[in-house]
Amino acid sequence: MVGSQQGKKDASKTDVEVNKKTTQLSQTNTTNRNGDEILSLLDGASSQVPTIAPELDLQRKVAANTTLELEERLEAFEDIIDSEIGDTNLTRARNIEREFGLRQIYLKFEGSTPTGTQKDRIAFSQVRDALRRGFDTITVATCGNYGAAVSLAASLAGLECIIYIPERYHTSRIKEITDTGAKIFRVAGDYENAVELSQEMADKHEYYDANAGGANTPLQFKAYGEIASEIYDELRDAPAAIALPVSNGTTLAGIYKGFISLYRRGKTSRIPKMVAGSSYGKNPIIQAYLKNTPACEDLMPEKIHETPVNEPLINWRSIDGDYALESIRNTGGWAAYVSDKSMMVHSKIIREREGLSVLPASTAGLISLLDKHRKEPLPNDRYVVVLTGRRA
Repeated sequence: MVGSQQGKKDASKTDVEVNKKTTQLSQTNTTNRNGDEILSLLDGASSQVPTIAPELDLQRKVAANTTLELEERLEAFEDIIDSEIGDTNLTRARNIEREFGLRQIYLKFEGSTPTGTQKDRIAFSQVRDALRRGFDTITVATCGNYGAAVSLAASLAGLECIIYIPERYHTSRIKEITDTGAKIFRVAGDYENAVELSQEMADKHEYYDANAGGANTPLQFKAYGEIASEIYDELRDAPAAIALPVSNGTTLAGIYKGFISLYRRGKTSRIPKMVAGSSYGKNPIIQAYLKNTPACEDLMPEKIHETPVNEPLINWRSIDGDYALESIRNTGGWAAYVSDKSMMVHSKIIREREGLSVLPASTAGLISLLDKHRKEPLPNDRYVVVLTGRRA
């Protein structure tokens, strides 16, 4: 099987090779190997309790049992996906509509997934692909949420999981990741450095590469495209606009491709405008839109400063940024920067007015939508806001 035999042979070599560039994680560390304080990212998403429904215990045991036939394990894992992934809530935000004078606003809340963010959609999709193709190890770089999603999915499928985290990040999701049996390595530098090392190790040891921007990009887009199908199932047509936060741009591009497919098949009468929001001055997609450049350009890494609020949004390089930028422009949508303060305020509004506890970063798309409405009143129509994470 691809990746299985070679992966096992090289497993003992990995720690030695990786440690030349990383330090393996200690759960109690708050400083890196140079004694510098690690950035605390404790305002993260949280998993459901229990993470997976108890009635799926049999499927969990079958999917993770490496002595069983692959077909049997895949069928069990498919059952888990069908029961736990997707079909997230879409509710009308009538109180927010009244407060901001815009009708009709719908909230697509991705926090009801097992680990509390939209990342479960691509994590479970890629683990299924890895299992089907005979891999026994999956790897990814993360700052927290994606690692929690991949490590959970891998543990359910009986796969080894190797996670790379920038050494100065301290995420509250570390315990979740290690509790599922994943191995974590600290990487010198930033998220982009962690992605490069994860991809390097995947190539060298034939691990399944679950990082954004690689060969599995179409699979990730398809997984996020299911959000478009779920919105269509509820509204029976496309809304006027879809607003969401962006970082790498993968989620936005995937939803856009999902609506393209629905429109071409005659399911919808239109393709919604794609609306993006991200942290002020710290995202190449927003910069490219506002400066009207033909493609995303890398930012200067030394000028990117993470906070517990903006971390899910910022990148000096948006890996799928050009796809997202094209989606925004093709639909006549727009993009805007938002501040940490504004995200905190709007997450409080959503909690108090609509009863949803969301990550502040989740509100970036909503803020972009409402700011546009304040400047140029939008027509009464249907607007969907994707909230990408449940607050811990």
